[in-house]
Amino acid sequence: MSENGVASRRGKVLTLDTMNPRIKRVEYAVRGPIVQRAVQIEKELKEGAKKPFTEVIKANIGDAHAMGQQPITFFRQVMALCAYPELLNSSQFPEDAKNRAKTILQSCGGGSIGAYSASQGIEYVRQDVARYIEKRDNGIPSNPDNIYLSTGASDAIVTTLKLLMCGEGMSRTGVMIPIPQYPLYSAALAELGAVQVDYYLNEERCWSLDVSELRRSLEAARKHCNPRVLCIINPGNPTGQVQSRECIEEVIRFAAQERLFLMADEVYQDNVYADGCQFHSFKKVLFEMGPQYSDTLELVSYHSTSKCYMGECGFRGGYMEVINMDAEVKAQLTKLVSVRLCPPVPGQVMMDLVANTPQPGDPSHSTFIKEKSATLNTLAERARLTEEILNTVPGIQCNPVQGAMYSFPRITIPERAVQKAKEKGQAPDMFYCMNLLEETGICVVPGSGFGQKEGTYHFRMTILPPTEKLKILLNKLKEFHLRFTQQYS
Repeated sequence: MSENGVASRRGKVLTLDTMNPRIKRVEYAVRGPIVQRAVQIEKELKEGAKKPFTEVIKANIGDAHAMGQQPITFFRQVMALCAYPELLNSSQFPEDAKNRAKTILQSCGGGSIGAYSASQGIEYVRQDVARYIEKRDNGIPSNPDNIYLSTGASDAIVTTLKLLMCGEGMSRTGVMIPIPQYPLYSAALAELGAVQVDYYLNEERCWSLDVSELRRSLEAARKHCNPRVLCIINPGNPTGQVQSRECIEEVIRFAAQERLFLMADEVYQDNVYADGCQFHSFKKVLFEMGPQYSDTLELVSYHSTSKCYMGECGFRGGYMEVINMDAEVKAQLTKLVSVRLCPPVPGQVMMDLVANTPQPGDPSHSTFIKEKSATLNTLAERARLTEEILNTVPGIQCNPVQGAMYSFPRITIPERAVQKAKEKGQAPDMFYCMNLLEETGICVVPGSGFGQKEGTYHFRMTILPPTEKLKILLNKLKEFHLRFTQQYS
């Protein structure tokens, strides 16, 4: 028989047994089994299936526009002009939008956003990002050569982690991540073969970060790996906390003392709602602490077009700024991003618009400020509403949503429900969330997908649904929890 015949008898070359085993360990709860079932239910509803609800409300993911948030007019005008330059002849667009589009197009190969850019990103955009950072950080300089544009913040985070992976056994790289965490981190570490080192946020103190817990986690990890990286998410996802300046200073001192590479995920930096809370960038605090820290501590910080008041998830725009990176390593980073050719150019354009918004006196300025303020004020109201209503439910405890786009309430699950979940091979909060979906059409993500202290149960939900729909969601959730508790008590 021919070689081809032999091969066909042997079956597939790539099977579950022969594929990369690390991929099988990757989990991403935000788009996991709950969401897959939600999509299936939507299809069933369209086909005429009778359910105790008429629609699925997806509160599982921070996808602002999918939940009805309106795009910023200026951003979309410039994007339209860049995508179809013939519109530059139209009188429907304000002059500042036209001028921005012309400038951006002049910085693109062949005057088209369909051309590749430099691997690190368009130089003009990186210059605007550097100026944005300087303004945000009260004049602390930012070098465009330290800016790498990326396919959302996620791509930049994974790229950084790739640089840090090395060793085997006891020398294998350990990466400290907060628990609860955004599942990108655990998924990326599983794929890259790193050691996940958990440190727990303090739920009793509004999900605050305690350096004593960082130290406990680090010392425990050093017994089985080489912890080299500390990841921070501020404002927090899924927990919604905003770190104080004092906390950031303590984290920087800890990272410097323990010689840790610091990664600061700051994609929710405009999403701060609670009185007394303020966003402080890690870079700003680092440099204000003086040369003892700012000359030595290795820091990479990340931002994105996907969150804040923009919500432009689909454009996949983002950046990272590298501080104190070894020059030879930085050359390797540039080589690594070159393999991917370049980030999506429309995403780079969107990042430029976020970094360089309309200024006072520009034709688009008043509309921009009105739209930005309305979006953030609405989110602040939804954050307050979510906490307020959830805390009226016996068996649900919700910390204040200080920032970001999510609440992460703790739920009490009766022991009979815990046992029922075990019989079905599910985590108790997965069992809870699946029942919630089947009975109400509400799609949230179980806390077990983000990590939580043993014996506690949570779910993550976004605060993004329109206010009236959010009220319906919260009241349906309240009714479900009371019914579920009674059923399994």
